[in-house]
Amino acid sequence: MNSQAPIKSGGNASSQSAGKSAAKTTRSRNSTVADNNPQSHWINSNGVRLHAVTRGDSSRTPIVLVHGYPDNHSVWNGVAEILAQSWYVIAYDVRGAGQSDRPTRIADYRMNILSQDLGAVVDALIPARNFHLVGHDWGSIQSWESVTSGPLPERILSYTSISGPCLDHMGFWMRNHFSSGTVADTRKAIRQLLSSWYVMMFQLPLLAPTLWRARGGRWWSQYLEQREGVTEVEPNPTQSEDGRFGVQLYRANFIPKLMRPEPRHARCPVQVIVPTGDNYVGTQLFSELHQWVERLYRRDFNATHWVVLSQPDRIAAWIEDFVRSVDAGEDTPALAQARVRPERVQLPLAGRVAVITGAGSGIGRSTALKLAREGADIVCADIDADSAARTQQLCELLGARAWAKTVDVGAANEMEALAQWVEQELGGATILVNNAGIGMAGGVLDTSPAQWEKLLKVNLWGVIHGSRLFARQMIERQQNGQIINVASAAAFAPNRKLAAYSTSKAAVHMLSECLRGELADSNIGVTAVCPGFVATGIANATVYAGLSETEQAEKRARADAMYKRRNFSPDTVADAIFDAVQRNPAIALVGAEAWGTRLLSRFAPALSRRIARVDITP
Repeated sequence: MNSQAPIKSGGNASSQSAGKSAAKTTRSRNSTVADNNPQSHWINSNGVRLHAVTRGDSSRTPIVLVHGYPDNHSVWNGVAEILAQSWYVIAYDVRGAGQSDRPTRIADYRMNILSQDLGAVVDALIPARNFHLVGHDWGSIQSWESVTSGPLPERILSYTSISGPCLDHMGFWMRNHFSSGTVADTRKAIRQLLSSWYVMMFQLPLLAPTLWRARGGRWWSQYLEQREGVTEVEPNPTQSEDGRFGVQLYRANFIPKLMRPEPRHARCPVQVIVPTGDNYVGTQLFSELHQWVERLYRRDFNATHWVVLSQPDRIAAWIEDFVRSVDAGEDTPALAQARVRPERVQLPLAGRVAVITGAGSGIGRSTALKLAREGADIVCADIDADSAARTQQLCELLGARAWAKTVDVGAANEMEALAQWVEQELGGATILVNNAGIGMAGGVLDTSPAQWEKLLKVNLWGVIHGSRLFARQMIERQQNGQIINVASAAAFAPNRKLAAYSTSKAAVHMLSECLRGELADSNIGVTAVCPGFVATGIANATVYAGLSETEQAEKRARADAMYKRRNFSPDTVADAIFDAVQRNPAIALVGAEAWGTRLLSRFAPALSRRIARVDITP
């Protein structure tokens, strides 16, 4: 590496040399307009002239941004403008791109040389200073080299990788999956190869450069808009040349790295931002990254590959949160939730946060424990503080992180406070189980307005509040999610003595169907879970409208005995809820009663109405 590489400044009239910028320490932190004026610099690295652009006060902590293919440094403009309000931001054109020189030999694009280029840039602009590193696409791929080898790991404070795996890690991943002998692993490896079809095309000597020369860069903005949903892309005058010469990056490195991978361990904290809709880099490539990174954080969200263009605000916010936490030596609550725990990473719900209402007992507690076993962290919400705390303790014994929250689901303000706390402290939830409910028996004429209001407040409004608040949260954070609304077999079975209860559960079912249609485009699933007679203890709390306390007590005792004889465990419903989280069915029928009433309502509605005349309460 040429650590004494000369630097030359240019650009607008306010451009300054690195030495003068470093000496300027009195600039106000509020002078963001002046700080954000991009300044151009030219740096020599092994005889190649590299172009770099800086923003912000040079006395602040540096953040270095490395672009991918077929981009140049301008792909970072939106992110850099935000970061420069608090940090000293450096972005540079990788060799072969933008205003940097374009070597013609493939060997000049090898990974170790790209790492030397990064070293030359930071040596020239921030000599002897540590920095935070961020890479996207190929910029992320090549930055893994600097993070894991050579002299730079001592200076890299943190690394944020966006849509770009380490090729060595990928080589080990492919080797392990093809050699495991399982159909599932082989299928994942083949799927990734198919997603990387363009890499094979780039190995051909003339095809890709010829296409770029023939089509120029005119079609690229159209491709980004149609394939990636990126609009209002700034014209890139060097796009055609960036595409032609950038192909050398793949030809120089991809096959050698995959065929002969080397163990590469990162010493600095690493944040991986994973767009789940990435058309080129499969999320599965990061499933084993904890083997190589001791302190790993992962943030998944529903987006496509070019998130630095489509989501600059979100990307900048996550970079800032990570950088501030690393500098402070303490994770923010949301970042702590994003930290990968190796002992749970292979569980199907690892890293997901589940909010469960009515989690203090019955189906709610069984569901909390089931999801905790499967890797989720649990927010145990219940109106009974002690029972919520007990469920929290049980979840923690299973290795999950868990929190107990005392909440009346029928109170809009309390549910709003819960949703706000989950977002601020945990970064949002991706699973919601609206389970809280109460029982009530009696005819329409027997049930008082107050009793109707109490039951609907919990059984229906609680579901409405939870669905509305957490669905909005998932959409705003672009998180794929699943909402489970616990209804009942009573949703399909009219009965003269279950008017209020059946009405509330039928409403939950219809609410779920409507919500499912509304949220489908946001990749949020909705399932109505409809169990039969479950021994949850609800029988002992059921209100029998129109009866005396003595008569109600007798009814409760008989109902409880009946439920116990049925011996239908809440664990069975919890299993169905876990299955619904994974498969997203519109409706999940649990138990013979649920299947029977559903079939009657659809295929023998007249018989269902005749049965409704019979008092089925004990």
